[in-house]
Amino acid sequence: METINLKINGFAVEAPKGSSILAAAKLAGIDIPTLCYLKEINEIGACRICMVEADEGRGARLVAACVYPVTEGMQVYTNTPKVLEYRKKTLELILSDHDKKCLSCVRSGKCELQKLCKDYGVEDENKYAGITNDYEIDDSAAHMVRDNNKCINCRRCVAACEVTQGIGVIGANNRGFITEIASPFGMGLGETSCVACGQCIAVCPTGAIYEKSDIDKILEAIADPSKHVVVQTAPAVRAALGEMFDMPIGTGVEGKMVAALRRIGFERVFDTDFAADVTIMEEATELLGRVTNGGVLPMITSCSPGWIKYCEHYYPEQLGHLSSCKSPQQMFGALLKTFYAEKMGWDPKDIVSVSVMPCTAKKFEIGRDDQNAAGVPDLDYTMTTRELGRMIERCGIDFEILPDEKFDDPMGESTGAAVIFGVTGGVMEAALRTAVWKLTGETNDSPIEFKEVRGLEGIKEATYEVAGMSVKVAIVSGLSNAKIIMDKVKAGEADYTFIEVMGCPGGCINGGGQPQVPARVRNFTDYRALRASALYNYDEAMPVRKSHENASVKALYDEYLGEPNGHKAHELLHTTYVKRKIHEI
Repeated sequence: METINLKINGFAVEAPKGSSILAAAKLAGIDIPTLCYLKEINEIGACRICMVEADEGRGARLVAACVYPVTEGMQVYTNTPKVLEYRKKTLELILSDHDKKCLSCVRSGKCELQKLCKDYGVEDENKYAGITNDYEIDDSAAHMVRDNNKCINCRRCVAACEVTQGIGVIGANNRGFITEIASPFGMGLGETSCVACGQCIAVCPTGAIYEKSDIDKILEAIADPSKHVVVQTAPAVRAALGEMFDMPIGTGVEGKMVAALRRIGFERVFDTDFAADVTIMEEATELLGRVTNGGVLPMITSCSPGWIKYCEHYYPEQLGHLSSCKSPQQMFGALLKTFYAEKMGWDPKDIVSVSVMPCTAKKFEIGRDDQNAAGVPDLDYTMTTRELGRMIERCGIDFEILPDEKFDDPMGESTGAAVIFGVTGGVMEAALRTAVWKLTGETNDSPIEFKEVRGLEGIKEATYEVAGMSVKVAIVSGLSNAKIIMDKVKAGEADYTFIEVMGCPGGCINGGGQPQVPARVRNFTDYRALRASALYNYDEAMPVRKSHENASVKALYDEYLGEPNGHKAHELLHTTYVKRKIHEI
């Protein structure tokens, strides 16, 4: 690899040819601040916070470190008085048209703009006071709110929507001082073909975009003695919740999470992983039924509501490929208000079903049609991982000193197959563990790990020979990658048996509801791999690692559901889809 030799603040640095000054400085242990820059998707040098002085033999001049390439013999200065004053003035100018109600902002304390203002000693936030824009808040979508009064026009959200997800329902409208990030033609986000993935929220550096929250309603329900308030938590939540309390990325906090939820006041604390095991029983059976009976192939997973909505909008003619299984969240809600309600003698109308998810699209999903197995909604409220962190803080719970506690039974029992649902390839691997058993009848010798489907690549493929049958699979994460595969399906060129699609790049570990990772970490740390490792560690430590071996799931079918994909299971655990138009809900 060809390298470039330069000096940064007087220290010799060797960087790969083509590196930006920003990347080279990171190699030297120097963090140059950014606001607009996101590696590979938003390298536009627009915010000018990253300005440094660079001397290439013609005298030092200010350049944008995020996009300016290093050259042989270059001298770079990142903290001269001129540079520091420039950055401070830029921040003061940004604040001149910024709603500075920081105390009530959802991002207070975790806002990248706020941190930079503190770091650079911005004391007079109104130094350049003058005319300001006044934007209406857009709360038309089911899952999120856009407040352009806090927007700094960094365009990170635009890049996440357009480049990462390939959707592009937001962009820069108008020009100059009145530029705003919004949907086309003045439409509210809820009127567009937004899929509610929340990747725009995940990358926003300020409080301009945030999820709609039902924390107050949930706490009110907990305080109502006539209600049974029950919570379920998704697998990826336990791999990221600790970040809300400044724990290292990839810290598994399952036991503390359970303990915190009990102290908040939830009557039962269950695990969505139980329903993930049920999902595998239903999905694997459905797949084998399609294979043996000439059904529509390839079959495509249905766990990710952002992916489902994307398919409904952009590939409505391909809906027959989708598994009819509800997502694990919805399956759990259906079983809670039927099976568990009957077991406990509870009226489903008195149950408040709450989920904690890494996903903002779940907020849209709970309002979908055909998600009411007991005649009432399967789910009443869903919170993101971020919301749970805020709820724990509001309730005065010292998260780090909590003991490790276990989920309640029986809907808290799960397997290693279920916990890896939270990472791309996990649903496929879990399904293969059970599908191989169903096809071969093997138990002890059936494979547990299918490492070919692991990894954070956007598209992966593998082929397995099982019981004389060749099973070709594809694993996709991120909707721009889903488009590549779906174009093949549409053209009849996809020779797969089974496809797993997750709406967010890397899967639920990188969901739009997970703790925000600041750009200074996101750009240089593989935070997705760290979170994924936490889930694989849970899997390896589980005594039972195949969904069909979950004793509570076996009992559920024996005592209540009957056979997987049977009449009762289909009535409670399966759903239908809707053909939607682009830019129309």
